[in-house]
Amino acid sequence: MVIKRTYKQAGVDIDAGNTLVEIIKPLARATARPGADGSLGGFGAIFDLRGAGYQDPLLISTTDGVGTKLKIAIEYGKHNTVGIDLVAMCVNDLIVQGAEPLIFLDYYATGHLDVSTAREVIAGIAVGCKIAGCALVGGETAEMPGMYSREDYDLAGFAIGAVERDMLLTGSNVQAGDVLIGLGSDGIHSNGFSLVRKIVNDIGFDYRGTAPFAKDMSLGEALLTPTRIYVQSCLPLVRQQSIKALAHITGGGLLENTPRVLPPQVSAEIDLAAWPLPPVFQWLMKTGGVPIDEMVRTFNCGIGMIVVTSPDKAEAVQKALTNSGERVYRIGQVVPRMESDRAVLFKNMDKAWV
Repeated sequence: MVIKRTYKQAGVDIDAGNTLVEIIKPLARATARPGADGSLGGFGAIFDLRGAGYQDPLLISTTDGVGTKLKIAIEYGKHNTVGIDLVAMCVNDLIVQGAEPLIFLDYYATGHLDVSTAREVIAGIAVGCKIAGCALVGGETAEMPGMYSREDYDLAGFAIGAVERDMLLTGSNVQAGDVLIGLGSDGIHSNGFSLVRKIVNDIGFDYRGTAPFAKDMSLGEALLTPTRIYVQSCLPLVRQQSIKALAHITGGGLLENTPRVLPPQVSAEIDLAAWPLPPVFQWLMKTGGVPIDEMVRTFNCGIGMIVVTSPDKAEAVQKALTNSGERVYRIGQVVPRMESDRAVLFKNMDKAWV
């Protein structure tokens, strides 16, 4: 007897993949923008930079993921926000260089393609793209039994943006006396979740139970609050040349990300008493036993983006960001760096958040 084996028997369902593509086509079309039609199905996507209004552009590309926050989404069974996280982690890295996000692609890998779950994830990606103003132009879905457990999945995102050559943000013109403005985060965003999950598991919290720091929602729902996207509030200021630098506060927290946009002769002096520590971070510190020096090098601590501007423009920049819907705090200043100084100096470290 001849044994016939099929790809589906091995765990890969091509029909399910085709079904998913058809289901998500309207989601992609909803993200269409000048320069891209938002359609799916080809081997590659075309973007018309001239159609988007650029004359002498530089292209900026980024890639990122959501990390182990996905484990909470899988365990809790809520999949419609991690796609926003995926977009945010990429496009926020574009805007810090002054680039407008233009197109986005995703990679979705799983042990078993559940069309309903995948549709939720990609619907979140489409929401994130609409918030950021970029087009979802394609992606890849990989069903890999044996590589991932049946219900597990992983995400990667890829974004391309453009900036006119004379508007590129490099931070090279940042100088002592410049002002640091912090934009409030929407919770933990997408970094530090291996530590968050360890605290939850070690202490025995239930993701379906009430969040200790947010009595009106479950712990899982609160921890899955999506990463804030700062593109639409910051892009006009880039184009007005009102700001000198932007720092996206991701893995490495305030301590490691702020120096990435500073020239070597200056330091950032950040006053930790300049903004209130959001409840989720208070909970991580007190219940989780995370010391303050670990907090500032792991989490955003309530500041998702730092804006650097000159003193004469600071008030107008703060007003514009507030009018754009951001929670805005003046959190410090740029100071000369002495030989023994670190790139980030924290004020009130012993008094803040106690």
